[in-house]
Amino acid sequence: MVGRLPRAPELSPGGGWVTYLRASEQDSEINELWGQALPGGQPRRLLSVSDLIGAQGVRLTEAEKMALERRRVQGRGITGYQWCGKDDRRLILPLSGDLYLVELTEQGPRSQRLSFDEKEPERDPVCDAAGRQLAFVKGGDLWVQSLDGASAGPARRLSQTGSESRSTGLAEFVAAEEFGRQRGFWWSPDGQRILALEVDESEVPLKTRSQIFADRMAMTTQRYPGAGERNAKVHALVFDTRGRVPVEPQRLSLPAEAEYISRAGWFADGTPWLQWFTRDQKQLSLVEFSGPQDQARTVLVERDPAWVEVQDDLRELPTQLRSGKPALLWISEASGRAQFWLVDRVTGERQQLSRQAEPVARLICQREQGLVFSGATERGRGREIFELNWQGQSRVFQPGEARRWRDARADQGCRHLLLTESRWGQPPRTEVLALDGQAPALPLKGDAPDPLLAAIAPQVQVLDIVAADGQTPLNAFYLPPLKAGTKPDQRHPVIVKAYGGPGTATVGWRWSGDTALLAYLQRQGFGVLTLDTRGMAYRDRAFTRAHAEGFGKAELADLFAAVHQLSKLVPSVDPARIGFTGWSYGGYLAARAMLDANTPFAAAIAGAPPTDWMLYDTAYTERYLGMPEGGRAKPYAEANLISRAGLLQKPLMLVHGTADDNVLFENSLRLIEALQSEGKLFETVIYPGRAHGITGKKARLHLDRTQTDFFIRHLKP
Repeated sequence: MVGRLPRAPELSPGGGWVTYLRASEQDSEINELWGQALPGGQPRRLLSVSDLIGAQGVRLTEAEKMALERRRVQGRGITGYQWCGKDDRRLILPLSGDLYLVELTEQGPRSQRLSFDEKEPERDPVCDAAGRQLAFVKGGDLWVQSLDGASAGPARRLSQTGSESRSTGLAEFVAAEEFGRQRGFWWSPDGQRILALEVDESEVPLKTRSQIFADRMAMTTQRYPGAGERNAKVHALVFDTRGRVPVEPQRLSLPAEAEYISRAGWFADGTPWLQWFTRDQKQLSLVEFSGPQDQARTVLVERDPAWVEVQDDLRELPTQLRSGKPALLWISEASGRAQFWLVDRVTGERQQLSRQAEPVARLICQREQGLVFSGATERGRGREIFELNWQGQSRVFQPGEARRWRDARADQGCRHLLLTESRWGQPPRTEVLALDGQAPALPLKGDAPDPLLAAIAPQVQVLDIVAADGQTPLNAFYLPPLKAGTKPDQRHPVIVKAYGGPGTATVGWRWSGDTALLAYLQRQGFGVLTLDTRGMAYRDRAFTRAHAEGFGKAELADLFAAVHQLSKLVPSVDPARIGFTGWSYGGYLAARAMLDANTPFAAAIAGAPPTDWMLYDTAYTERYLGMPEGGRAKPYAEANLISRAGLLQKPLMLVHGTADDNVLFENSLRLIEALQSEGKLFETVIYPGRAHGITGKKARLHLDRTQTDFFIRHLKP
């Protein structure tokens, strides 16, 4: 219905190409690599799976499948690619466990298979800046392969310690899942050294996860650190890539309290740096390693009594010198909301650069006259692209109508933007724009949405909902029922859809993948309320820290308060027929809402809900709840759903995929057992072999129909 949208779009380093994945005409779940030459080139298919491996099926190990899950990559076929070096000639493409070098020539793309190991996949390939070398991880060790035809030889193994529990160059589970660090090594600017992280998971508990399929059951073991358990031990090493004989790497020293390494890289002068968190994540330190022994020196420390957010926008600013060195760009919430700061790398002294009325989101690129960045608008419901000069003055890039969501990426020279824009009810569109405005916008090729979408896309009503504290405004959209024959004054049921957890927000002026489902629910006679409670993202620090030391408190209170206000704001709502649905943290919130003696909900669907936070990982859970003390700590005991099973009085449906490696299926099993022990009636829907997100057209259709049927049965007169 939304058309075939371009996926994973990228600008080439030199700005001469835009590439993206596009669904095959034969199968919308199979990705092909497409590209357009800039400026003004026509879209052309560059590669498909059959071009590389013929009719063979793509093979993936369980580790590769889990890595794609960490990256939230959907679809099959070509699932990833990257540009190699600073020019616009080469790409590296991993497929079916092997690596391919793709060269764009005047005669068309030319591919070369770089690896031929049928048993052990090559993972996380990254080229050096010059595009003459390729590093990757294989068998838990770091390898380097020359791409220079004159000196190319077999790949060389740099580390020698790879085993079942030890790897060099890969991101451990919590780094990928909770800190968004998908890589474990970084090339130096001159291509002569690699900073790599060595991960020892030998003390991380080994969890056995049963993947229950319709026709079989596979047992998968996974190093998974549950709350309060041991994390992986991570050490930073610097490898010299020169010479044919590996030399002992230089080990970088960090203090014992450096529990998590969230980011790493190199400064332009060849100095490696690391960002590390304490285990409670209330302190984030930036450390550089210089001198003959790579001695550690702390550049800056960020502290927060609740937790410090991950820092993703550390950059050197060559035009802004401090103490003789380029100033560092840093995002801090010290002013009460996320803003850009300039940091003296030598003294650590800070100067606030941006003073936006709402939080900045992320840096897009830097240029001589200032920064290009995205930031929140309309109380977090919108996102806009801004230009910021070095005097702290900002302006919107290409001002237009309000109520839109825009973000972008840029080429290395900050000459072109790959801009994506969407609005409520309108699928995203992506185009390439020249920042100097000298070339017309180049839209990326995609199939137009079905005309039916424009006809059915709901029009939302903005509701003025106030949080349970009586003063904080909450973002909420309401969609009235559209069933033919419904009288304006006739009371109708409502379905509330919310997430409630930290790190994201769902109410905004942007495309929602649930648009068609929401429109369908309207036509079944339901009103729909979407709501962002305190603790969710894109707002000021005071708003986003509501989950500190407690799950199921502020967000549940806000949810209940919103339901009580709804019938006053929309008099035709029947307060006795309000349902709730949520997934993941939203599933937790749905189950928690029903396991409450004072719930205002008549029925709820809990999808993939965490039910005992002792089962969830260290980094996420401890950030908000602290250490569990074996589950006895008050925040854990109060957030636990198992002990509340006896409070269920109204219809509840539990939905879960049996191969979920994020919120383990065990979470639902424990609640199911507890509810059965209490003699409570409830419904259960399981999806054999499905992970945390229920993917596949037929499975998604079944899930939507199942939810609709549940609410028709329990909310209709």
